[in-house]
Amino acid sequence: MTLIQLHPIQNKLILDLAYATSQNFTGNPVYARSLCYLHKDAHEKLLKALEIANAQGYALKIFDAFRPQEAQEKLWAFCSDPTYICPPEKGSPHSRGVAVDLTLVDQETGQDLDMGTPFDDFTVFSHHGNTDINQEAQRNRCLLTGIMTLAGWDFFKTEWWHYQLFQAREKYDLLYDKDLEIGMMD
Repeated sequence: MTLIQLHPIQNKLILDLAYATSQNFTGNPVYARSLCYLHKDAHEKLLKALEIANAQGYALKIFDAFRPQEAQEKLWAFCSDPTYICPPEKGSPHSRGVAVDLTLVDQETGQDLDMGTPFDDFTVFSHHGNTDINQEAQRNRCLLTGIMTLAGWDFFKTEWWHYQLFQAREKYDLLYDKDLEIGMMD
């Protein structure tokens, strides 16, 4: 399985890997290193999304991409709600290297666009199509969805930040930390 490491590109691609820090819903680091990987198929589609976003004056900020299956098990143990966390036995698209959690950033100001909720907000306000958030956030979510779908990504209905390749479970194998030697916190 070919995973490609992503690197920041000034004012175009920002890595803010939430699970490598305590700035996530668990309150603790899940990964040992701040490294970001995607399957080569997902990498190609991310480059297309990056091209579209940059042409419109936006950078992409990535919160998460490849997530070893062991990390998925940790997240499930912390929050076993299938509305927001994929049960490990099903296998998350993240654990296949074909999902990305991200937002848009204004290239001029460096500010994240208002999406109505923060990343990993496990409430109905984070769902696509929610009209109980302000209009600017609704527009920004539509902008992000447009960019990602034009680039060939599918979305997850309960998380405005989550995009994955189509047929992720059918086409891609689960990947484990032990197989790839990509670090995870105990």
